[in-house]
Amino acid sequence: MDKDDPINVLGTRLEPCSTAPVTGFFRDGHCNTCAEDRGSHTVCVELTAEFLAFSKYVGNDLSTPRPEYRFPGLKPGQRWCLCAGRFLQAHDEGCAPKVNLAATHARALEVVPLEVLQESALEPPAE
Repeated sequence: MDKDDPINVLGTRLEPCSTAPVTGFFRDGHCNTCAEDRGSHTVCVELTAEFLAFSKYVGNDLSTPRPEYRFPGLKPGQRWCLCAGRFLQAHDEGCAPKVNLAATHARALEVVPLEVLQESALEPPAE
């Protein structure tokens, strides 16, 4: 699998999202992606209890540890490369987590408009 160019939604080099826990489609700490990443794990978010409850409710339990997959379970305050579609769904339901724009891959823009990502940005957009 060949990674897409590591460019973020701001048009600059993709920054790391999280190494504790290690995130990303490639489990490299970045929201890198490729053609095989059907879920588009491209949006770097800071998880909240509200979002984790929502995700579990809609069928993707991210908070329960799954040792058989070496998945520790996620907690509020941690960062994670979220599927772009799930982020947009959470946004539409009013419970989107905050986004690290510099660590969000440009391919997220195929699913989520930049304005929507900016609304949930951890940091204010540069002027």
